[in-house]
Amino acid sequence: MKHISKIIAVASFAVATMFASNVKAQSTTPPNAWRFGIGIEGGVPTGNAHDISNAMLGGTARLQYGVANNVALTLTSGYYNMFGKDAVKLPGDNNDYKFKSLGMVPLKAGIKAYAGGGFYFSAEVGAGFETSGFGDVKNDPIPEEAYKKNTKLILAPGLGYSWSNVDLGVRYENFSGQSNNYGMVAARLAYGFKL
Repeated sequence: MKHISKIIAVASFAVATMFASNVKAQSTTPPNAWRFGIGIEGGVPTGNAHDISNAMLGGTARLQYGVANNVALTLTSGYYNMFGKDAVKLPGDNNDYKFKSLGMVPLKAGIKAYAGGGFYFSAEVGAGFETSGFGDVKNDPIPEEAYKKNTKLILAPGLGYSWSNVDLGVRYENFSGQSNNYGMVAARLAYGFKL
């Protein structure tokens, strides 16, 4: 957990430095213009995922295409890692177990609508491919084959602010399917450039 705290502190310092510098808001996205961005993600799991994890860290790449002065389409993919909690007890068992980290590869299409002054609203939909079964625990008496790696429907509304080559956004991301729904509240700090 100390490692995660250090990462959050460094990310906070980077955001504060960017806000303190002289920046120009990006209030429009030109039609027929392509942008590519690489971002770092941090978040807090919600729902069933909060039972196994307190923190998420990931990285994403986003391709953006302007369809009108204030509207862009996006395609985003990357990797999310929800770090497993330590020292949990399973019902009816006195042993301590550590949850394995829950990994996911998201693939999302979306839209960004700029409201002026660099502020935007976003909406994404897509699929999330789990790379480790939800609820796996290290030294679990249940065989690993019993846990399934599922594909989830992703719905993610958000809002953010863009300036120069930097984009800072927050969103709620919901993962649903296979009778196991969970989500996360996440922030994304990204650097982008024109193609």
